[in-house]
Amino acid sequence: VQLQASGGGLVQAGGSLRLSCVASGSIFSINVMGWYRQGPGQERELVAAITDGGIRNYAGSVEGRFTISRDYAMNTVYLQMNSLEPEDTAVYYCNVDLYQRLLSAAPHRLHIWGQGTKVTVSS
Repeated sequence: VQLQASGGGLVQAGGSLRLSCVASGSIFSINVMGWYRQGPGQERELVAAITDGGIRNYAGSVEGRFTISRDYAMNTVYLQMNSLEPEDTAVYYCNVDLYQRLLSAAPHRLHIWGQGTKVTVSS
């Protein structure tokens, strides 16, 4: 099972970007899909997450500006980022809590990270 994130880039303050993350491989089910970020010299922090039931959770700093959504059929999570600020500059990582399908055993729970996609917001 692996994650492939995309959509980062350079944008001016006030602009928008949309991140995508696709989970692929032998997946039985996906619980939570989320996005974290790590800015320069900072610890990794949760940005937003969405459960299999569609419950969303946001960091206070992005509430009202970012929207997380999910395509259940495509095992994909999106992060629509609007009104970007220089403080949003970071490497963004997708994170998925899922059950891996195994051939001759019960599904195995995994918590995996994508490779990160860089977002740079200029002032």
